Amino acid sequence: MTDACATPGLLTLESALSQIADALPLYNQYEQLPLKQALNRVTYSDINSTVNVPSFRNSSMDGYALSINSDVTKPLNIVGTSWAGKPFTGDVPANSCVRIFTGAYVPDNCNCVVMQENVTRDDDIIKINNTPQASDNIRNIGDDSKEGELIVSSNTLINSTNIGLLASCGIADIAVYKRLNVGFFSTGDELVSIGSSLKLGQIFDSNRYTLAAMIEQTGAIPIDMGVILDDPQAVETALLSASEQCDVIITSGGVSVGEADYITDVLSKIGTVNLWKIAIKPGKPLVFGFINGSAFFGLPGNPVSVMVTYQQIVRPILEKMMGAGTDSKRLLLQAKTTDTLYKQPGRKEFQRGFVENINGQLVVSSTGGQGSHMLRSMAEANCFIVLEQETGNINKGQLVTIQLLGTNI
Repeated sequence: MTDACATPGLLTLESALSQIADALPLYNQYEQLPLKQALNRVTYSDINSTVNVPSFRNSSMDGYALSINSDVTKPLNIVGTSWAGKPFTGDVPANSCVRIFTGAYVPDNCNCVVMQENVTRDDDIIKINNTPQASDNIRNIGDDSKEGELIVSSNTLINSTNIGLLASCGIADIAVYKRLNVGFFSTGDELVSIGSSLKLGQIFDSNRYTLAAMIEQTGAIPIDMGVILDDPQAVETALLSASEQCDVIITSGGVSVGEADYITDVLSKIGTVNLWKIAIKPGKPLVFGFINGSAFFGLPGNPVSVMVTYQQIVRPILEKMMGAGTDSKRLLLQAKTTDTLYKQPGRKEFQRGFVENINGQLVVSSTGGQGSHMLRSMAEANCFIVLEQETGNINKGQLVTIQLLGTNI
């Protein structure tokens, strides 16, 4: 049996992403930020080191710096100490050495450092227990990065390691892509805000809270623009207002074919509809277009459909617009399913699962009901089980593809 909702001509997820990416204008806005404020931002341009790191030869161990040209089989006199930040700059005569600590400057006429564990010390005289080699335990100039060398490429998502690397090179601020202003609405007469009393037929509006959190996690600026009633004039007014202040507009609900679904018709009137309906489950009715230059995503109204379409379509597009590039793809893994998974061919499906490592094997279980209204099974999931478009039922024990949630991979 084929999925009854998989009508002919539906775009695949991959085709939809490609068409959306191709339709987007180049987003080329950037700002200069202090390094401490650059975490999770995307670099606008290549960054080169301004110095050699390290900028001087230093010791990788606590020990003794000496010249291998000395007769190291004989006792050596200690003529000074080189501390980190307090270098020994005097001469080190033949048959002599300098006490040295990790990170400290290695005197110019010393060419190795002997670990303190390999030395027997008696007052200011040492005897080396193992024959050292030239360059032992010395960090050379530019070992880590050289002046002028590329250290962070453009379109890189800055993490804590990047920040440490840039700081080690003395770089105080960097150019990053600006964050997008993303306005979002919910639509529907049945929605009420948290804190209100529910009347018969009403539900709490969870989608705006979900969207605010997901947009923030993506690195954009969420702008909560409230609830639009099921009225075409109200929809038009709200969307036109949003297009004046937002780079991207997202709505949830009102994109299907019901008598109270006005989003697509209004978008056709005041903007352009680039695509509508995709062969995925949940999330088929998604619409994409433009209003006065603002990109528009109309997501389905059911809570899980909102999360799936955002994660699979909106998030990668926002990341691209903020500099992450077109090759930013989520990591897919293989896991053995503990359940029989039911699916009809026709749409690519994202079922909710919980994956864990059991004796070195990734094992995934369904988190329960897969209805697009069932937010609890989504909250209990840590992955999507990704079932391809023409796949049917999956038997217990088979390998399936999973996509981790709650991570940047």
